Amino acid sequence: MTSSKELFALDAPHGQGGVFFAWQRASGGFLATTGYDQVVHIYNRHAEAVEFIKLPGMCCCFGWDKDGDLLAVITDKSSNLLIWDANSFRSQWIDTNIRDPLNVLVWGKSSPILAIGSYRGNLMIYNHKTSRRVPIIGKHTKAITCGAWSEGGLLALGSEDRSLSISNTEGDTLRVATLRAEPQDIQFSEMKQDERTAGENTVSLIVGGKTLYLFNLYDPENPIELAFQPKYGDIVAYKWFGDGYILIGFSKGFFVVISTHMKEIGQELFQVKNHKDNLSGIAISTSLGKAASCGENTIKIHELHDLKDTSNVITLDEERSLEHMEWSEDGQLLAVSTSKGNVHVFLSKLPLIGSALQSRVAYLTSLLEVTITSVLEQGQTLTISAEIEPTFVALGPFHLALGMNNRVWFYALGDLTVEFIRDKEYLGTVKDIHLNADYCSVLFDGKVQLHILEGEGHDGDLSEERESKLFPEQGKNYVVSCHSLTQDFLIIGTDMGGISYFFLEDWTTIHDFRHNTGIREIHPEPNGTKVVFIDVKGHGHVYNPVNDDFAIVREFPDKIQKVLWDNSLTDKDVFLAFDGDHVHTFLVNPDDSEGISCRNLGKTKIPPGQFPILLFSGELSLQTQSGKLVKQVLSTHEISPNISEYSNTELRTILDKNMALGRFRNAWAICQILDKEESWRKLGFEAMKRHEIEFAMRVFRHIGDVGTVWTLEELKYVEDKKLLSGHVTMIQGDYDAAQTLYLQSGSPVEALHMRRDLLHWDQALHLAIKLAPHEMPYISKEYAQQLEFTGDYTGSLVHYDKGVLPKPSNTDEEEHNAFCKGGIARMSIRCGDVRRGMEICHHLKHRTLMKECAEILESMKQYSDAAQLYEQGHYYDKAAYLYIKLKNWVKIGELLPNISSPKIQLQYAKAKESEGKHKEAVQAYLAARDYDSAVRIYLDHLKDPESAVKIVKETRSTEGAKLVARFFLKLGDYNSAIQFLVISKCVDEAFQLAQQHGKMNLFAEIIGDEATPEDYNSMALHFDSEKNGLQAGRFYYKAGHFSKSLRHLLKVASANAESDGEALNLAIEVVGKSGDNHLSRQLIDFLMGETDGIPKDAKFLFRLYMAKKQYKEAAKTAIIIAREEQSLGNYRNAHDVLFNMYQELLTNNIPVPADMKTNLMILHSYTLARIHIKQGDHLKGARMLLRVAKNISKFPTHTVPILTSTVIECHRSGLFQSAFNYATILMRPEHRNDIDEKYRKKFEGIIRKRPKKDGGDGVEEPPKNTPCLFCSNPVPESDLYCPQCKNNLPYCVATGYHVTATDLTTCHHCSFPAFRSELVKRAQNSEPCPMCGNALEENSLKVMNPSQLKKAKEELEDSGNDSQTNGDSLNGLDREEGHLSTSSSGGSNSSSRPSSYRP
Repeated sequence: MTSSKELFALDAPHGQGGVFFAWQRASGGFLATTGYDQVVHIYNRHAEAVEFIKLPGMCCCFGWDKDGDLLAVITDKSSNLLIWDANSFRSQWIDTNIRDPLNVLVWGKSSPILAIGSYRGNLMIYNHKTSRRVPIIGKHTKAITCGAWSEGGLLALGSEDRSLSISNTEGDTLRVATLRAEPQDIQFSEMKQDERTAGENTVSLIVGGKTLYLFNLYDPENPIELAFQPKYGDIVAYKWFGDGYILIGFSKGFFVVISTHMKEIGQELFQVKNHKDNLSGIAISTSLGKAASCGENTIKIHELHDLKDTSNVITLDEERSLEHMEWSEDGQLLAVSTSKGNVHVFLSKLPLIGSALQSRVAYLTSLLEVTITSVLEQGQTLTISAEIEPTFVALGPFHLALGMNNRVWFYALGDLTVEFIRDKEYLGTVKDIHLNADYCSVLFDGKVQLHILEGEGHDGDLSEERESKLFPEQGKNYVVSCHSLTQDFLIIGTDMGGISYFFLEDWTTIHDFRHNTGIREIHPEPNGTKVVFIDVKGHGHVYNPVNDDFAIVREFPDKIQKVLWDNSLTDKDVFLAFDGDHVHTFLVNPDDSEGISCRNLGKTKIPPGQFPILLFSGELSLQTQSGKLVKQVLSTHEISPNISEYSNTELRTILDKNMALGRFRNAWAICQILDKEESWRKLGFEAMKRHEIEFAMRVFRHIGDVGTVWTLEELKYVEDKKLLSGHVTMIQGDYDAAQTLYLQSGSPVEALHMRRDLLHWDQALHLAIKLAPHEMPYISKEYAQQLEFTGDYTGSLVHYDKGVLPKPSNTDEEEHNAFCKGGIARMSIRCGDVRRGMEICHHLKHRTLMKECAEILESMKQYSDAAQLYEQGHYYDKAAYLYIKLKNWVKIGELLPNISSPKIQLQYAKAKESEGKHKEAVQAYLAARDYDSAVRIYLDHLKDPESAVKIVKETRSTEGAKLVARFFLKLGDYNSAIQFLVISKCVDEAFQLAQQHGKMNLFAEIIGDEATPEDYNSMALHFDSEKNGLQAGRFYYKAGHFSKSLRHLLKVASANAESDGEALNLAIEVVGKSGDNHLSRQLIDFLMGETDGIPKDAKFLFRLYMAKKQYKEAAKTAIIIAREEQSLGNYRNAHDVLFNMYQELLTNNIPVPADMKTNLMILHSYTLARIHIKQGDHLKGARMLLRVAKNISKFPTHTVPILTSTVIECHRSGLFQSAFNYATILMRPEHRNDIDEKYRKKFEGIIRKRPKKDGGDGVEEPPKNTPCLFCSNPVPESDLYCPQCKNNLPYCVATGYHVTATDLTTCHHCSFPAFRSELVKRAQNSEPCPMCGNALEENSLKVMNPSQLKKAKEELEDSGNDSQTNGDSLNGLDREEGHLSTSSSGGSNSSSRPSSYRP
């Protein structure tokens, strides 16, 4: 009892003072009480008094017989016995013939026999059944105080004379035992012994309140008397329980358990102080499995299987002390009496009566109270007070039925109210009852009555004949053993094994099923489309009435108390069976390959005293004996919210559970944690079995199984369940089951297709006979192919013959026949019928067939026939090969033009050579690509060295070269011999030959870069010995001896300073390849003149830096070189040096120095000036010359000519002020004498006619403004600096003006910007790019925007960091003059190149 509920209380029914009570035996329906008021009260279980019996004196003892039918009462002032009949409510007084006061009465355990003892020790034994009375005078010398009957009819009595007597039913004394004190509470029971004896073998009693006396009936001479610790106090009461255990209550509140087994006697198995001061009573209910004790105002209840577990504590606050307690025999009620004379009755166990529908449950919460609640929605509860204590309950969608015996009370259920409709009596005791929305079905006396719930008029469509019906119908003699009612069907099970479906809408039986034995129970799922039934043998079965599928439930428990289907839609195929201790969970698969099937998922332990009533989505609702509803998740459905806490083994178990239940979302989450392909595949296949194709595709897509995903993609829209099951089963490899499913589906031909795909040709042919006879020739063809492959040629020949269509009607059929005939040809040859095979080959004239048959003949060593077929099939190489075996050279000669195999050509060549036909042999050798043999024949036999040399040079044949080299050696032609020795890889031999005959230079030229380092070293040593330093240095370099190479090369360069270019260039290459800093420093010292005091040309230093990829230093050197070239007047060379270095720096992502950009811009402006003047565009030419003239110090060689051109072009273009300015400069003394005489007078005239500042003739027009590329501010078109945004402007390589955003492109070779229109004109005129000199292609000149230009021109990215970039010097004369003074100074200093300079 997990909670207490007081059923009722009797407040002092007999006045103040003690009260005594006794529960009716067996049923426990009545409670008898008495006290000091000389009255006996009889109450029912609902505290209603059913009888009051007035006594002639105070009741001294009363008790119920074993069946609870009779209550016996004796008083202290009468010798008569009162018997009250509980069935008739009548009292009867019986004279005991004992004249002294009566003291005790004891009813027998096995018969209605009563023993009555008196105060003087007399005894009467009364048999109520026979009314026989047996008086025994002087049984004891003093008052008989206690007694007990055994199951075997023995009577044990205790008396104040301190003795124990054992008598039979006649009153004869069998044993007498003397005691040390007065006895109390005699009981018969079975004591545990080593040798088992059937029945009660021990009499136990309390002696003097201190000891427990055990008297063994089979060993009367050795009684056992157990004493206990004094601290426990006196023994108040004791109870036997279990297998020989005794529970003892002591007055000081102790609660002790001992065992009567001889090995354990004297040991306390359990001890606890249950009450603080005193204990007044104990009780045990074996039906409940509980023990209780009372003391003070408290009741404590323990579980018998674990007494340490105190399951409940009841405190009666209004009571001072409790005196006595007793459970009803069925354990439902516990009564306790108090010192005030009150009696409290507690409900400790309710009948487990209930019913469930969908998610609602109706169950007993008190003896007269039924509660309806929803397991899904909390708070929706209805309570019904019953008129009677129901023994069965039935719940419908809108109604509730309560009843007992043959009477049923019906209630209508509202949302918040309950309304009584009516009660109805049936013709027999109701065994089972079910409700749906409109009808009730009741089972009684082997019949089922189906009737409407709310009577006529409830539904206007119901006629009188549809209001009620009795089964079995008239004329049928079966007995209904069970039934169930769904919304649409009444399902009936019979003792003859029949299951009938009665359709309520049509009011007729629509389906019958016959089982081989009687049906005991039937449990349909909510819709009735699946049924679990139990036959009289206890076997469970599952049945599908839709298609009559039927299967036994394996591992079904033997003793079943309840079967429940899961009421949720997600788990509608799950049901459980309860065997009293466990619920066994089963899963039904209605789409199994063999029909419906069922498998056991596992079992769940149910706590004692709880009973399953509803299963919803794996959560089991259990009814408890205390009238409560508890929930428990089935172990097959249980999973922790935090699945990451599980081990991999546990996760795999949970995965199996979830897959079995079809809970694929949970399974997906588990697989993600396991992350094993095996688990994912398992999940995917399970989803396929459940026809969850989309989910299965998701799984296989996750693991990258593309093939399976594509396969499932084709199954997504298959609606035929059998067909889909067949496909799934085939994928999983169960082909026989798949065939069965295919044949049951709407497309049985799929079975044939499967067998064909699996190459199961015997089964395919068998299926084709019925399913597709027209496919048999094609299957025979495929079967024959397989047999041919496996080597069964005879069988293959038979099926190829069967595969030939008699009358082909189209091209495909003709091709099919040709294939079969080809197979016949091959198999005929293999089976020995060569003639037939050859005839078919000649008839079909199919090259491939001829080849196949020829190969078979060749393997059979039929070379002549095989060669013939090869030749007819144009397989000339194979034919020739066989003709060679046959030594048929004539035939080979005929086939030779068609033969491509070098091997055959070679064999033919050898044959011709052996015959002395060298010309034919050499041609065959060449065709066979055996060039060495061809060279040999040309030299040895045909005496044609020119052809041999030609072959060697074309093929680079090593062996051929050796032959030619030896030939020339014989002729004394050493040059040719050395050449061919090198070709033949005989380098050592060629070296020695060259050394002997002074041909080392030729050898060095021939060997090139193909020699080994050792060969190069040998050559270097040779040239070193001959004092040829340049060649020695070259070959030391190739041999990898960089230090020696550099030493020799520098020696050559020092010795021959005038022609040191080749030696220095090679030295630079050596240093660059070596990567040795020491060698690099050595060479730099030489180039700078540190070694011999003669500085070398800066171009060698530039090349050195480039070879070492030291681009920054190379750039500085390039600027110096350019200045030298520029100072010498070699402006194009200076331009090319700067441009190439500029490109090299950009390629290697190195910033371009400002000096290099400025010098390149000025040189390019000079180049453009010449181009514009040549093209007649004098204004542009003048603008470029003005830019050059502003930097005239950089052109010292041609200062006067350039200024002269500037004056002339400016005057010609109308730039009179600029012409005047530069004419003035020219007429200065340092330049005057250098002016050409023909221009001097003109310049003097220009100076005399100075342009007017206030307008008029000779005034220079301002330059045209164009927008800045970056900020759109107007800037003179020839200026390369924007004063607004402070940016340097990129210039056009075609005009020299700064570019604009509207007409922008870049050269596709050098990536310099330009006006697109200008470059397009040059491209159309086939003119190259002025900057890089490469040809322009109009299609490659793409329109660009400024942002693209920034990416394309890397020099613009660091324009803000450089102090001078292209265009810095062009933004005003005053600013430029200051700049010119600096750069001019730098230019003059750099040209001297002092020896202390280090880049």
